[in-house]
Amino acid sequence: MQRQLEVNNATIAYAEIPVVRGVSLELDAGEIGCLLGPSGCGKTSLLRAIAGFEPLTVGEIHLHGRCVTRPGMTLAPEKRRVGMVFQDFALYPHLTVTDNVAFGLRGLGRRERRRRVEELLTLVDLQGQGEKYPHQLSGGQQQRVALIRAMAPRPDILLLDEPFSGLDVELREQLAREVRGILQRDGITAILVTHDQHEAFAMADRIGVLGEGHLRQWASGYDLYHRPADHFVADFIGQGVFISGRVVDAGQVETALGRVNGVFVTEVQVGEPVELLLRPDDIIHDDASLMQLEVVEKAFRGAEYLYTLKMQDGTRLLCMVQSHHDHEIGEMIGITLEVGHLVAFPTP
Repeated sequence: MQRQLEVNNATIAYAEIPVVRGVSLELDAGEIGCLLGPSGCGKTSLLRAIAGFEPLTVGEIHLHGRCVTRPGMTLAPEKRRVGMVFQDFALYPHLTVTDNVAFGLRGLGRRERRRRVEELLTLVDLQGQGEKYPHQLSGGQQQRVALIRAMAPRPDILLLDEPFSGLDVELREQLAREVRGILQRDGITAILVTHDQHEAFAMADRIGVLGEGHLRQWASGYDLYHRPADHFVADFIGQGVFISGRVVDAGQVETALGRVNGVFVTEVQVGEPVELLLRPDDIIHDDASLMQLEVVEKAFRGAEYLYTLKMQDGTRLLCMVQSHHDHEIGEMIGITLEVGHLVAFPTP
């Protein structure tokens, strides 16, 4: 498989202060990647370096096997065969949809340009909308136009900088899935920057979690959730609570809730004090259980309630329960633990 993107030990600094530190990652042709993390973690700076807008102080970036950035050399963005989709879509308001999409198709004859534009409008279900102007489209339709305008010249890689951030939450996740399908149908390699985990899970094959400029883990969404590389990733991805415990066997942790059984996916030693991650799906509501915890908060989610439960030592846990189990604040409810993957880290 051809490597479309290789980032090797990339460091980016502003006024000699590093904002990205020694990041290495790779994407194969046709793969979709994502840079995920909190504000200020360096993900947009790294995307800009891949695009050619930021230099590196250390490391290299290769696109389609060619070095495009190293200290002292940054190939201009227009020479990289890179497409970009921005947060505000950056559509030209005075141009029709057709003219916006065709804008980057210089060097093609009129017939070829028209064929490519019609092909792309059909790809995103906007056939017949070509003569409209951007202000006549919905936010979701504008997003699709911005996407296919960047796709039109068939770039080696497409870079998407928080492209769904101006849309409502439900539409963001829906569009992320749609965009994934569109990119896959056209065979385009892409990398997305977002702070929204649901977008990342819906769209990307591989996700890089950045924290304080470091790439903490580069993996599938499944592995980030079930096999986090460190405490930062475990805490950032999904919802969960760490409780104190001690490793008593190859697959057991002794806790205030009793012995928790499973398969360790992190490196710990028998006898070692640890912090064990418990997610809402690890805690099962069970009216017959002798283990009873107090409901201290509840959030209605439609099909489910997210209950916050208090242990005797004051630690609070999260438990997702089908919403026909409607318990009151202060009520005691029974739980059992079903923890397949033991995510535990040595106590600092």
